Order: sequence, then structure tokens, then C-alpha cells
Amino acid sequence: MDKFDSNYCYSFPAIRAIQAGKPFYIATCPLRIIPKIFMYDEEEVPVELRAQRTLNKSRIPEMTRYLLDSPKDYVFSALTASVGSDVEFIEANSMNNLGTLKVPMDAQMLINDGQHRRAAIEEAIKDNPELGQDNIAVLFFVDEGLKRSQQMFADLNKYAVRPSSSLGTLYDHRDQASELARYLSMNAKPFVGFTEFERSTISVRSSKLFTLSGIKQATRALFGKGPKDGFNDEEQKNAVDFWNTLNSYMVEWQQVQAKTLSAAEFRKEFITAHGIGLQALAIVGREISTFSESEQIEKFEGLKKINWLKSNSDWSNRAMQHGRLSKANSNIFLTAIEIKRQIALPISDEELVKEKELLNV
Repeated sequence: MDKFDSNYCYSFPAIRAIQAGKPFYIATCPLRIIPKIFMYDEEEVPVELRAQRTLNKSRIPEMTRYLLDSPKDYVFSALTASVGSDVEFIEANSMNNLGTLKVPMDAQMLINDGQHRRAAIEEAIKDNPELGQDNIAVLFFVDEGLKRSQQMFADLNKYAVRPSSSLGTLYDHRDQASELARYLSMNAKPFVGFTEFERSTISVRSSKLFTLSGIKQATRALFGKGPKDGFNDEEQKNAVDFWNTLNSYMVEWQQVQAKTLSAAEFRKEFITAHGIGLQALAIVGREISTFSESEQIEKFEGLKKINWLKSNSDWSNRAMQHGRLSKANSNIFLTAIEIKRQIALPISDEELVKEKELLNV
């Protein structure tokens, strides 16, 4: 007879394995039962008596929307849970580590890693019950008390590193801004052969000039787009046209492309080799695009005459702060205002007030 009465336990097809000398179990569970069987500590429990962080409810809607918008191709990684009770593993036909994991229904099953995924699953199933038929992998560990559960949380998160924003942009095929950035990196003259795809910073000796994430951010600025906004085919064409046109007026970009100026030297000396310069130029470019063709040429010609050297005092407290480039939004705004001033673009009263406040003058 089984250790547990089958009427009062959960049964999961599972694989048994050993880690650090202790057994753990790899199972799959239907999404519909995840909210019912897995708990997370309530927020009112003091942090020192919990085994995980407080649930950040602001993360849930975005994760829920991801599930609902991508029901045919979403990916959720495994949950990790501690079972606060003895479990029984029944081998299948003498296949040592393959069988059925039985967990008492009154056992406390606490998620050590994945509580936000659990909450998102619960919300998504309310809107789309069919998702409940899908499965998710679960790693079960037998609970050895609060101290061990807290250590598990610390260990599971200690080496978790988010991918760089450039790598995320490269691999994200759902986000239209990422799609456009990839397209520009292969079709717009300033970026072809000069795009760093993997990192969000460029090493001193690199031959690259712009990060893929920097191209995405600058192109959003060019169209005044937010993180959730998409791009149509016309905007894609306009983006390529803008960056190609701008390239013909950026002397140092052309010198790097002609190999008469090294990429390393360019990044060392000029603000236009960095994301802040790219975004500021995009902001200005958005306004230039509202002018007639002849006026646009005049404004682009003005860009040709600007001294883009970091040492130019025009960029002090704008692109440069205490001798270093700053990527803060306020610095991007101040840099764009100075570019507008130097090519005689109109500056609104509101922008002048904001500039004065930011410069504390």
C-alpha cells in the first residue's frame, strides 16, 4: 500500500535526481493548478521570517499580458518550490529515477523562485482559461526549514544576471522597435559594420561605434515613441532615410567609415560617438523633419559646423558632467537644446524654462 492515500495527495509524473547529496524532483504541472497548490509568503510577514522577496505587483500586468498576447509561443522557465512535508517517489517499472511524485494535499508548497510567474499565470487563466491546459516545469525540494529556504532564495538569485539591453534587443522578435533597430544596423550607413550587438557598452579597443540598444532608443526618440509603441513600414523607410541623410553631414562618422579616424579615438574625443549624442541628434532630427526640404538641408548643413569635441565648453553640464559623459534623460534634453540653438531651430518657452531649471541658472 502507498505511503499516502491516493485520494489525499497530489501525484506528479517526475524525475528524481541528486544535487548536493540530496534528492530533488523534476515534474510538470498544468497551469490551472499552479495558483491552487503553490503559496507565497504574505506581505505582512516580516522579511526576516520570509523565504522570498515581497511580491512586486507592478510586474504582474506585463507578465500577464505576455502570456495572453503570445498563447502559442510564450516561454516560462521552471518554478522552484519547497515542500514542507515528506514526499513519496514511486518508481515506474524499476526505472530508478523515473516515476510518480506523491505530495500530501495538506503539505505547504512554497515557491522559492517564480512567485511573479505564479501570479501572472493566475491572472492570465482568468482571461484565457484555455491556458490552464498548458504545463510548466517545477523543481521540488523537500523543505528543511526557514533557514534552508532563505538560503535557497539567496543562492538562486545570487548569480542571476539580466542580459544586456543590446542582446535583449537582438533576440526580441516580438518588439517592433527591436526589429527596426536590427534592420537599421544592417541598412543605415552610420550603423552598418559599426554596431555592437551583444553589449550595452563598447570596450576601449572595439571597432564598433553604436550599441544596438542605443540605436533602438535613438530611433524611438526620432519618432517620439514610447517603449510600447510600434513602427509601420513608412516609419521604417523614414528612419533609414534620416540616418543615411544625417550620415552625409557628420564629418567624423565619415572619417571613421573611411578609416582615416579610428573608432577608439572617435569615442574618446567626440560626443557623437555615444548614445547621448545619437539620441540628442534624433530629437533634433524629429523637429528638422517638420521643415520644407530646402530648410531641412539648411539645418543639416548647420550640424556640419558644430564642434562635437567633448572638450568643447558648449557641452559642459549638458553632455558632460564633471568631465564625463552622462546618459541621463536630462543631459540628453540639454544636449538637444544646445544643438537646436547652434543650428537656429526654434526653442519653445517651455523648453527654455526646463533648461534653466536643469542648469540651475
